[in-house]
Amino acid sequence: MTSPASPTSEPSELPLDVLVSQTLGEDLTGKLTELLPVLVQDLADIDRRMRDVLGATFPRLTDAATYACSAGGKRVRPVLMAALHRALGATDTTPIHSLAAAFQLIHTATLVHDDVIDHAEMRRGRPSLPQAFGLPLAIVSGDYLFVRAFELASEYPRSIIMRCGEACADLVEGEVLQESGRFDLTAGPEHYYRVVERKTAAIVAASLASVAEIAGASTAVLDAASAYGRALGVAFQIRDDVLDVYGDSDILGKPLYGDFREGNPTLLSLETYERLDGARRAEFERLFGQRRKQPGDLLRLRALVDAAGAAGRVEETARQWAERATRALEIVPPSPYKILLEHMAWGAAERRF
Repeated sequence: MTSPASPTSEPSELPLDVLVSQTLGEDLTGKLTELLPVLVQDLADIDRRMRDVLGATFPRLTDAATYACSAGGKRVRPVLMAALHRALGATDTTPIHSLAAAFQLIHTATLVHDDVIDHAEMRRGRPSLPQAFGLPLAIVSGDYLFVRAFELASEYPRSIIMRCGEACADLVEGEVLQESGRFDLTAGPEHYYRVVERKTAAIVAASLASVAEIAGASTAVLDAASAYGRALGVAFQIRDDVLDVYGDSDILGKPLYGDFREGNPTLLSLETYERLDGARRAEFERLFGQRRKQPGDLLRLRALVDAAGAAGRVEETARQWAERATRALEIVPPSPYKILLEHMAWGAAERRF
């Protein structure tokens, strides 16, 4: 197990303006240039609030928590929350800073625990927390981030705290469901969506519904915000599964074929299994079901996905979920921030990293 990098030797985190630009994409950043400074400031304030609560009595725990939270990433959730708050008429996002920080900590905690479960060695181009700090400290660091998240959430009404709690319960249920279906291609798309809606979509839906509640929006708008977040989350995860096979490992900051390796039946694998027949279908099922796969096995699985032509159909499904997300926003008044939210839904389905 490697020792943690010292603060001076850690790769520096990207500036927030670069992170926001990456999140929005070049085309959208060019179209909505006037929003960039506002969103960068919002993100800086949310980051500051998050880091305020990372300090622990035990310095090693502080280092581990800070390492987990400084792994870069696109900060999609806090940007979505700030954008929705402004789309609903807010001129100052201070009321949601602690909430956005809480949801970002929850998201980071889940990534830490995912890396523990999946034995991941890399996260966003550098050693994962279990690799850098050891397995025991990684586990308790994930727990610590959850605790700090609810400390931040405690500033809000009980309804929001309960929504956060339900989203976390969904995360746990999603992990259990995913584990129950590992290496099993017969589970079908229904099982896949049950996992994704809990592990990925529920937390986005809860965060945006909570923003709508803080903004004093109507029940109809709150429901729309939740539906938008849920659909965007599904689109994001479907695209993530495609990138695991067809992405660029250097851009993603992690090796490809993680789902093949771990036996997670994604929509791409399920569509491939459905389209293949005869000997190739049996071969795909056999290779996918192997607990220990060699590099040649992973490449053969990729070749069978290619042969089935599954990627195009799965990518179209991601776009359908993005369209569902944008339709949910019809109730939100027109504004540059609404346009941003619409484009972010499409970006979730079409991103390259």
